[in-house]
Amino acid sequence: MSWHLNQRVETSAGEVAIGTGGNGPALVLAHGWPWSSFSWHRVIPGLAKHFRVHWYDMPGYGKSAKTVGQRTSLDVQGQVFAEMLDHWGLERPLVVAHDFGGATTLRAHLLHGCEFDRYVLMNVVAMRPWGSEFFDHVGRHVEAFLKLPPHIHRAVVTAYIEGALVNEIDPSDLEHLIEPWISEEGHRSFYQQFAQADEQYTAEIEPSFGQVRCPVKIIWGKEDPWIPLERGEALHELMPHASFEILENVGHLPQLEAPKLVLEKLVGFLLSDAAD
Repeated sequence: MSWHLNQRVETSAGEVAIGTGGNGPALVLAHGWPWSSFSWHRVIPGLAKHFRVHWYDMPGYGKSAKTVGQRTSLDVQGQVFAEMLDHWGLERPLVVAHDFGGATTLRAHLLHGCEFDRYVLMNVVAMRPWGSEFFDHVGRHVEAFLKLPPHIHRAVVTAYIEGALVNEIDPSDLEHLIEPWISEEGHRSFYQQFAQADEQYTAEIEPSFGQVRCPVKIIWGKEDPWIPLERGEALHELMPHASFEILENVGHLPQLEAPKLVLEKLVGFLLSDAAD
């Protein structure tokens, strides 16, 4: 069973592309920025041997709708995650989140009442400060970046994505990560994400991190160039009952940089009696 997006569902933030496969307990994968559900494609086949796996491209990302003026900030994504659980009829799924998927799913859990069985947070955006100087610069000058010629825009996207990695990934994987942002609507959506980024959406849930209502495992690529290990350690301090594991020689995209290792860690935790 491989990654695919063979269905579309209307949400409050626009139409999203979704996929499902495998058998077993329900598991939902939440991607981050500037990724899509494709970022999970190397671990989905292994996960599908143990779980009924659900994934989707967030509004404004991947193959989901990208429209002018579309709101895709973290508050919106948290609400949409709750809507997706309703769509799939999932009352207490396993959840694995990466990057902005962390804040998205934390908001769904802490603000929208979504219950999770077990929960993995991997190199997540969850605490302030987040975003690089470049991230902040683009957010303040979006109109200028929207006017970039296509070849320069592609170079920016490529360099930005490559900046998350410390290990080489398959060239076709890199191309699939870049491709959604190269069309006219993708170009616009790429920079809209910068403009809508706001730390208030993590600030309002940070005080509640100790109130997460399920077993949690935090996994962190030690060499993450975007969100340093110290941020993962700080998150762990606010979630003292969570387990915490460091992946040596791995950057911001563990699921593509070290998929076999990530699959082992995910299955081990999600099926372990120790997580009960």
